Amino acid sequence: MVEQQEASGDAVMTRIGQAIMLLHGGDREEARNRFGALWSELGADGDALHRCTLAHYMADTQDDPGDELAWDLRALTAAEGLRAAEGAGDAEAGGAGTGTAVGAGASDVRGGAEGADGGPVAEHPDIPAVRAFYPSLHLNLAADYLKLQRPESARIHLQRARAAAESLADDGYGGGVRAAIDRLELRMREQ
Repeated sequence: MVEQQEASGDAVMTRIGQAIMLLHGGDREEARNRFGALWSELGADGDALHRCTLAHYMADTQDDPGDELAWDLRALTAAEGLRAAEGAGDAEAGGAGTGTAVGAGASDVRGGAEGADGGPVAEHPDIPAVRAFYPSLHLNLAADYLKLQRPESARIHLQRARAAAESLADDGYGGGVRAAIDRLELRMREQ
């Protein structure tokens, strides 16, 4: 396990990945325990990508739909916090503050912002990973709201998931997310 953590360069993400493997292997309780311990270690000011990823998967370990919603909202909040920090970085660098609403389907967070020296402002290294999360984050929220019999909120997040999915590649992940969006949309129509 030590070699794996050293090879990844990100021990926290490795530990999150190990808990995800437990979850996907069917051990929800142990995954929930590990996610909970990691969440305590990260704290409210921990790395946004770590908090987003952890909360996104912690939601899947919950038995109560209200708890699942709370964790999915934490994941979205962490993602939006990273986006907001990126926008603040644009302003500090003298750029146009173009941290656009990724969840609204933006395909390029940078939007051509320029730094004080006239060159492009470097994108935060976690923005692409968080951008790829947005469709799934909104899809999970839509499913949560549907479970809680809040169809209007579910529709809003399903629309956001579909819009954000436009920026996904046409690969296995992108196709899988789009198919899940289609399935949830069909379920909602049938209700």
